[in-house]
Amino acid sequence: MAKKVAQQLVETLVEAGIKRIYAVTGDSLNEVNEAVRQNKEIQWIHVRHEETGAYAAGAEAQLTGQPGCCAGSSGPGHVHLLNGLYDAHRSGAPVVAIASTIPTCEFGTEYFQETNTIKLFNDCSYYNELATTPTQLPRMLQAAIQTATSRKGVSVIGLPGDLAKKEAVGVGSSVHTYPVDSSVCPALEDLKLLADLLNRSRRITLFCGIGCRGAHAEVMELSKQLNAPVAYTFKGKMEIQYDNPNEVGMTGLLGMPSGYYSMHEADVLVMLGTDFPYSAFLPKDIKIVQIDIKPERLGRRAKVDIGLCGDIKTTIQALLMLLKPKTDNTFLRKQLKHYEEVKRDLADYIQNKGKENEIHPEYVMAEIDKLADNDAIFSVDTGMTCVWGARYLHATGKRHMLGSFNHGSMANALPQSIGAALACPERQVIALCGDGGLSMTLGDLQTIVQYRLPIKVVVFNNRSLGMVKLEMEVDGLPDWQTDMLNPDFAQVAEAMGMKGVTVHNPEHVSSALMQAFEHGGPVVVNIMTDPNALAMPPKVEFSQMVGFAKSMYKLVLSGRSQEVVDTVQANLKHLKEML
Repeated sequence: MAKKVAQQLVETLVEAGIKRIYAVTGDSLNEVNEAVRQNKEIQWIHVRHEETGAYAAGAEAQLTGQPGCCAGSSGPGHVHLLNGLYDAHRSGAPVVAIASTIPTCEFGTEYFQETNTIKLFNDCSYYNELATTPTQLPRMLQAAIQTATSRKGVSVIGLPGDLAKKEAVGVGSSVHTYPVDSSVCPALEDLKLLADLLNRSRRITLFCGIGCRGAHAEVMELSKQLNAPVAYTFKGKMEIQYDNPNEVGMTGLLGMPSGYYSMHEADVLVMLGTDFPYSAFLPKDIKIVQIDIKPERLGRRAKVDIGLCGDIKTTIQALLMLLKPKTDNTFLRKQLKHYEEVKRDLADYIQNKGKENEIHPEYVMAEIDKLADNDAIFSVDTGMTCVWGARYLHATGKRHMLGSFNHGSMANALPQSIGAALACPERQVIALCGDGGLSMTLGDLQTIVQYRLPIKVVVFNNRSLGMVKLEMEVDGLPDWQTDMLNPDFAQVAEAMGMKGVTVHNPEHVSSALMQAFEHGGPVVVNIMTDPNALAMPPKVEFSQMVGFAKSMYKLVLSGRSQEVVDTVQANLKHLKEML
């Protein structure tokens, strides 16, 4: 029997090292589904929503470095893929998306479920083409996989359902994917210019991002030679925090004062492998150096004095040979002392565990950090859960953290945990979900059960859209339509066939987490956290305080005075510290 185009597609995916296709089958995807069934080297993961499939494929790609794969069928299936593909693309995750379409003879007729895949996916992909003949498909597919792998982003292949049924033809292009890892180092004269600046500067701070992955030893040596404190982004935390005697924490919306002030009190800030988006947190009146493997990122967030293109590992190795070790550690000691004070303040929040149905989320996250495996994989929902993860989860050199760090979408944690559990079955996977995020993706708890994935889902159930509530308050608005009327997530989990437990009392948090982590299968731990827990940025502007006061005043006028009292009392200590 002649080979079909769908079989050829699946064989090419297998050749590229792709192990799974995350998809909802049906209609124009049926031939691809059948080709997967016949091939024993690849698995079809039946998610409940295509967005979940795209997120899971992106998570797998980030963890393994190999391309992930997802698929969506005509029309709505394409649209459902979009959010997860945007996230994968902005996260630098190599993902191949198969967008099966209506029959070719119906193109341009406003046929049932017709979408224009080229227009639809152009903004979230590096490669986006639609095949219409058996000769086109294999060449396009090879180009799509190679582009996703080399450029670290999304490639989309449009595959009409009738084309998938046709007889495959051989072509002259390769069916292999070629690795592109290489070392990139700035020119020697540019390195000498940087070395001269660093050698004559007294106060230097390093600010590290995800681009420092694989360069931990080099960053530590650079910090040692310069007596430089090391701040980092949320994405860079797991790569930089561990075994780092000079760390001073994060900055940014989720960060802490020590990271912020170490950057603003320096003479020179050296940005290593970070495209940090929050310009308001970067200093304006000091020298700034930026080193990044992508030259298009140089200088677009700050007024950079020296911008160099290179990978961090190779660049630092070359730079170290040009530096004179510094003996004065006054600046470093000052910043480390400040960081110790900040860590003591953070620890205060976990001493008071909270009360019935108002458990302190800081305490919960600290317990998770303490009980989780040394090589655990965490997926963290956007919002307040992200804040607690940023501040209380610690790197070990083996742990990994996934999140929607660039796209900033809700409801990423559960889908990413599915991709993580399938890609790394030997590691503990913990999904840290907000109640808002989990509500969006409840259906895919059933995917976890169906594939027997031992994921631990911890729900920070504060009965509100917590980050939105805070945003409204600092803008002087009374929080409105941020409350969540939630089901008992533990009972929902039980109904779906997985273990569920709800924690109301702070004294039960540790035992509930311990039992969940020791359980052999999937678990939902629904923890009733304090809805008034406040997460302030490392530097509070006066305008934010005025906005907060205005918000409280409006709540009083609307008859919610007791809520104001509770909020102010719960957060007064934090506000004083930040000011």
